[in-house]
Amino acid sequence: MELLNVRNLRKQFEVRRAIGGHKQVLKAVDGVSFSIDEDNVMALVGESGCGKSTVARLVLRLINPTSGSVLFRGRDVFGFDAKELKAFRKSAQIIFQDPFASLNPRRTVYDTVSEPLVIHKLAPRSEMKERVTGILATVGLGPEVLYRYPHEFSGGQRQRICIARALAVSPELIVADEPLSALDVSIQAQILNLLQDLKRTLKISFLFISHDLRVVQYLSDTVGVMYLGKIVEHTTTEELFRKPFHPYTDVLLASAPKIIARQKFTDSDSSLLAPHSSRAVDLGDVPSAISIPLGCPFHPRCPKRFDPCDRIVPELKEKDGRHVACHLWNPY
Repeated sequence: MELLNVRNLRKQFEVRRAIGGHKQVLKAVDGVSFSIDEDNVMALVGESGCGKSTVARLVLRLINPTSGSVLFRGRDVFGFDAKELKAFRKSAQIIFQDPFASLNPRRTVYDTVSEPLVIHKLAPRSEMKERVTGILATVGLGPEVLYRYPHEFSGGQRQRICIARALAVSPELIVADEPLSALDVSIQAQILNLLQDLKRTLKISFLFISHDLRVVQYLSDTVGVMYLGKIVEHTTTEELFRKPFHPYTDVLLASAPKIIARQKFTDSDSSLLAPHSSRAVDLGDVPSAISIPLGCPFHPRCPKRFDPCDRIVPELKEKDGRHVACHLWNPY
């Protein structure tokens, strides 16, 4: 059953390049559409600045869109009143990229994890400590951490606390905005296994934001590849890694090291997440989202460009069971 449906989502920001200069429009998200089913993980991947995190914040209504809609169980979240929005906040949670920045340094672990329970009135105060202890146990932390502060923990432990805070209200959807990128590679496998276990045991759906295709291949069911605010390819994880259609997807896969398929990472497998040398050709810098090239946004860097690419914007259309925005597969 469909849980989340994002329809033609757009977000533009007005920026000034210099004091007294003219305002310019930055197209952070430009017509993004996708859906996530129950008990499903969808990953959004792409280079830094392509709009992934902006999509995450739009989905959770942390910022408002320029246009488009986000339907949660068939209802537009941007039309919710205060009571409905509070219920939505309980159903949809976020895990931020930097676990230290997203934790209040003046609040103990008990304060942090119990706060959602208090806000949504999910447990009486007499049972609060027991409930918090149980939530922490779910993420592999013991009761001895209850009254400690964020600065007393490692990066991996802080991220576990952030995950526990998200789990406290039993959400149906968790938006994970690059939850591994701020962690050492030796810790990433542990958090990755934790997220996989939570999906399997609690049946939570995830919108997983990442630029790391190795992690995406291990965790996700479907993948949307973003470039300059647009999704250029969207299909199942298995099909994407078997045969990418869009040239940009091909470049991303060529840049990522191969991983060995395993049921579970171990500490000795941390080298699988370590940086490797790239096999991709250097295609130059990504164009500015303020001055997006005419035609296909990727054509100035595309090794397979041909005549229509610099004149006509390709539409995201279905081809062989997947969606791809490329003239190679969808002639105009």
